[in-house]
Amino acid sequence: MASEVADHQDPKDTHSAPHTQSAEGTPGEGATAPSTDPKDAAAVTAAKAAGPQSGESVRIDSWIWSVRLVKTRSIGAAACKGGHVRVNGERVKPAHSVRVGDEVRLRHEGRERIVVVRRLIRKRVGAPVAVQCYVDNSPPPPPREAVAPPGIRDRGTGRPTKRDRRELERLRALRGLGGPPKPPGTGGSGGR
Repeated sequence: MASEVADHQDPKDTHSAPHTQSAEGTPGEGATAPSTDPKDAAAVTAAKAAGPQSGESVRIDSWIWSVRLVKTRSIGAAACKGGHVRVNGERVKPAHSVRVGDEVRLRHEGRERIVVVRRLIRKRVGAPVAVQCYVDNSPPPPPREAVAPPGIRDRGTGRPTKRDRRELERLRALRGLGGPPKPPGTGGSGGR
């Protein structure tokens, strides 16, 4: 799709900004001009095509879906309704309009994403284009070992025995996931 948009691009747009040169005369060092890589140009063109028309606004649920922070727009709307999306520190509804410069905080899949809006888009675009639409200030994700649930059983071992279940409960209590451990002798069998 990005290549289709780049093929129909106006030739005046590709060379609109002159390159800046440093004191040595080599382009690029300390330059503030946009890159001339065809892939980057196509990505910027695709982002502009996906953006709103002048005077239009973009819904927050649509924007977080468009920049690939959530997989579907309905998940984005559910996150807003559940209070998991904040714009500039305030909880927002799915229809809240987002603007350039807003800070968006999203709690999703066990981690918090903190992004600052750089560009407004309404349509879902590819990942290289999507990352250009925001500045990611999120903390690094936790290591995979810290997220893995305790007590993963081998496939085909069947239902856990009473002994296995007690071992799993003990492990959960040690990690703080299952509540306080039960004192010995207070099982659930009634004691007869």
